[in-house]
Amino acid sequence: MATTDVALHEAFGQREPKRVVNNMSIQVATVNGSGSQSSNTVLLRSIFQMGVPVSGKNLFPSNIAGLPTWYTIRANKDGYIARKKEIDFVIAMNAETAQEDVMSLAPGAAVLYDEPLNLNKLRTDLIFYPVPYDKLVAPVCPEAKLRKLVKNMIYVGVAAQLLGIDMAEVEKALRKQFATKVKAANLNLAAVRAGFDYATANLTKQDPYFIQRMDKNQGMIIIDGNSAAALGCMFAGVTVVTWYPITPSSSLVETLIDYMKEHRLTADGKATFAIVQAEDELAAIGMVLGAGWAGARSMTATAGPGISLMAEFAGLAYYAEVPGVIWDIQRVGPSTGLPTRTSQGDILSTAFLSHGDTKNILLLPCSVAECFSMAQEAFDLAEQFQTLVFVMSDLDLGMNNWMSDPFEYPKQPINRGKVLTKEDLDRLGGFARYKDVDGDGVGYRTLPGTEHAAAAYFTRGTGHNEKSGYSERPDDFEKNMERINKKFETARSFVPRPELISSKSKSKIGVIAYGTSHWAIIESRDQLRDEYNIETDYLRLKAYPFSREVHEFIEQHDRVYVVEQNRDAQMLSMIKLDIKPELVTRLRSIAHIHGLPLDARSVTDELTSMEGK
Repeated sequence: MATTDVALHEAFGQREPKRVVNNMSIQVATVNGSGSQSSNTVLLRSIFQMGVPVSGKNLFPSNIAGLPTWYTIRANKDGYIARKKEIDFVIAMNAETAQEDVMSLAPGAAVLYDEPLNLNKLRTDLIFYPVPYDKLVAPVCPEAKLRKLVKNMIYVGVAAQLLGIDMAEVEKALRKQFATKVKAANLNLAAVRAGFDYATANLTKQDPYFIQRMDKNQGMIIIDGNSAAALGCMFAGVTVVTWYPITPSSSLVETLIDYMKEHRLTADGKATFAIVQAEDELAAIGMVLGAGWAGARSMTATAGPGISLMAEFAGLAYYAEVPGVIWDIQRVGPSTGLPTRTSQGDILSTAFLSHGDTKNILLLPCSVAECFSMAQEAFDLAEQFQTLVFVMSDLDLGMNNWMSDPFEYPKQPINRGKVLTKEDLDRLGGFARYKDVDGDGVGYRTLPGTEHAAAAYFTRGTGHNEKSGYSERPDDFEKNMERINKKFETARSFVPRPELISSKSKSKIGVIAYGTSHWAIIESRDQLRDEYNIETDYLRLKAYPFSREVHEFIEQHDRVYVVEQNRDAQMLSMIKLDIKPELVTRLRSIAHIHGLPLDARSVTDELTSMEGK
């Protein structure tokens, strides 16, 4: 704090407020379509470039431009990147929500607001910074039509001055944001400087929040989960992508299109891939199955409503044993639900998607790095077990920006599974498509076009025997279904193992979570230990079917809390179906369904309440 500020506090008999360095939650409240995304990204990246761990959460409407949107930046020196429940510093730009935004704050929070809103009259226990945005932007941007977009950069400059963000880093982030648009970059930089200069001359720092340079982000990147997934799919060797646009999965394929055009064209410009926008989700998965049966690595990306439409074809893939990968970027349902809010609400339905007895392999990434690495694992597992593999991401992971170490270049060769060539068939003399030769439940397959009389040239979703011949014999059907179930059991040893994080001393309390809930659990466990002296062990699930570690973890703890982002404790239900009946009473549910990314405090409060603390 400047000397003049200290003098002011002493003159009024106030103590200098304790500095809060690199530990804050900044919320920007604007309207959809106002161009605030660029401003918020610049602000986030500026802090990141100063070496401070950050995360950004975008809460946007599902309807037209003009509706409220909020963007939250969390800066935390200890590396916590889950959403923080409390907001410390609000940038209020939306007249419609400004009062509500201010009234929801805890005492002591700071409010940077558009001066005509007069928000300082609402409360006396907050710190207010009025800024005349319209007056500041007019001389910077003579073109009136552009002012509402450039106006947002004013608050970047004001926030930078108040919080101590290095202006050199702001300019670097801004020029990265407008890398191909020099004129736009210069215009927006002028707006940032106008805000910074105004704050320097007219605003007295009163809040305790500061950003100071650290070195915790050395070599790290910022990327969203859908982009990481797209990159992973390209490295995994995908050749056929079919899709129908749906929030929040669309950007995965849109980004993949860009990657493939850049890296998967021949020297003469011909594509070595096919990306097809289908007429609906049903057609998209149908094409995936056709391509997968023909030998291509094929995939689609969708969300909950698309998963529902894909149920029948999922059953065909399961019974005819056709490989394919489906990315489900989960959002809030049922029906249209809240299409721009995050959820883990498709877990149970997807695990058993389709009619009859079906069980599907699910992968559960928690980070952008796992979106990248699990892409290759998904394609390998799909071909190894000749089935669909669903990668269960969510809107929070898919559409928001996350810090990450650079991704590791894939070291394992692609696993195409049990594919017989002409030479194999010549040596064997033939094969039975649906016969369990190796005792793992997985049969051998041939690809269409294999030049051998014994090679398969069609498949069927009706009853069949080992040789793929049509059959309605009860024993043929039962034998086939038991074999398919055997390969699901075999998959337990091949899917990614869960991650175990134990307490220093053996605890009687266990926590199980998966996906983006992980980041709230990491922080909540520290809160439980530091504030309540409660030690917990933690098991993060990475896949379904469950491996033996899940069973062992439950057996080793008196109480196990399963944390997830849905109403009906879907993962808890799946675990109950998998474990010994006598262990079921050890399980407890902590379930959240509000559509906001899970925060640590909510988990801590609920667990301590259930523990009687």
